[in-house]
Amino acid sequence: MQLRTVYAGTAKWVVAGLLAANLGACGFQLRSAPPVSSALEPLMLDCQPPVPTSLCLAVRQQLELGGVELAAEKAGSNYQLRIRGFEQDRRASAITVQAAAAEYTLRYSVNLELMSTDGVPVIANTRLTTTESYRYDETNVLAKQREEDNLQQQLSDRLAQQIVFRLAPITRQRLQEIRDQHQKPNSPAKSQNAAP
Repeated sequence: MQLRTVYAGTAKWVVAGLLAANLGACGFQLRSAPPVSSALEPLMLDCQPPVPTSLCLAVRQQLELGGVELAAEKAGSNYQLRIRGFEQDRRASAITVQAAAAEYTLRYSVNLELMSTDGVPVIANTRLTTTESYRYDETNVLAKQREEDNLQQQLSDRLAQQIVFRLAPITRQRLQEIRDQHQKPNSPAKSQNAAP
């Protein structure tokens, strides 16, 4: 009888090992922050109030996990990631028959801009938004407040992921294309002014 349980336990570990090997062989990976090109390094993260500290820390953490070199000052950076214009909204999305809120929707929005230190806009001012809904129970107010606090952290984490996803496609080649496009509109004007 004891021998049967030893074999059953061993069989479970063998099956689990085979499943893990198969997942690894098919290319499965846990979801994480996408790789950010080293062409953006050193990158300065510039969060201006009223952007919450939790959002700035989440973006910084995502960048550091991706191995991005961050600069402490504008002078030491090649690019500046500006996060501004934070707005938070909480609205009742469903009501009870007694006209009390039964469900709330939380919304976080922020403006994102990536600029080179010489003023070339790499990512123009872009608005990012994320939302989450939760049920509200008047009889369990403390638990619902904790749930809302948890959701606010999740919203910050989601916005941080969106920001890092916007940086992922920026490669050295793409940066050069952006610089070339930025200089083209200025070139004809300079040559026309020089002609007379």
